[in-house]
Amino acid sequence: MTSQRTESAVTEVGAPHSSADALPFAASARHACKVYGAGGTAVTALDDLTLELPPGQFTAIMGPSGSGKSTLMHCLAGLDTLTAGQVFIGATDLASLSDRKRTILRRDRLGFVFQSFNLLPTLTAEENITLPVDLAGQEVDHAWFERVVAKLNLGDRLKHRPSELSGGQQQRVAVGRALISQPEVVFADEPTGALDSTASTELLQFLRSVVDDLGQTVVMVTHDPGAAAYADRVVFLVDGAIVKELDNPTRESVLDIMGQLGG
Repeated sequence: MTSQRTESAVTEVGAPHSSADALPFAASARHACKVYGAGGTAVTALDDLTLELPPGQFTAIMGPSGSGKSTLMHCLAGLDTLTAGQVFIGATDLASLSDRKRTILRRDRLGFVFQSFNLLPTLTAEENITLPVDLAGQEVDHAWFERVVAKLNLGDRLKHRPSELSGGQQQRVAVGRALISQPEVVFADEPTGALDSTASTELLQFLRSVVDDLGQTVVMVTHDPGAAAYADRVVFLVDGAIVKELDNPTRESVLDIMGQLGG
């Protein structure tokens, strides 16, 4: 990992983050509730949850199966809507947007990395990376493109199609695609799930470096304590609520809390 680490620090729910207090938030959820179904079959996935994500920080979201971590990420990213409460990207309340404007916000202001790479097989690596900008009818910022490609070590693979790339290289292309529009937040949902241990380590180091060196904001859902240790902060969910937060995590400190939570 590239960043300097200090001792892990567990924050109890409700305790303020001094760094967050001094900065505007890249994304935030306020009293977020998400209920699926109705009546006796209703399932509460998010239960009055409030979370603030400062810019330029790498946050991991963890919790036992069914804790609501993927639902939280999908609602923060505008891929799903809340039953009650608010979600903001910067100062924009997602509930105030039409479906079309929410789609445009996701395209222009957010980046996504999923477990499945979702690359278009007929396009080269370069064309897959620039696809969001091309679809928006915008000009590629070539200086930024070159910085991203250099950071992801893809310079000699740009003309290759996905079938000619390893799994790790394909996921790096997916990261490049997520970064190309210089998004306010990059959301990563189990991004190492389809990778071997070597490619997983490589990808996590890249995500760490895009925070440290490019100033990006990354939010990652993961079940892997080793992956979470690359983050600046880990948020732990149980039954749709945040129960603990951990600053400067290590694999061991994450494992300790997951053991306490039954994860």
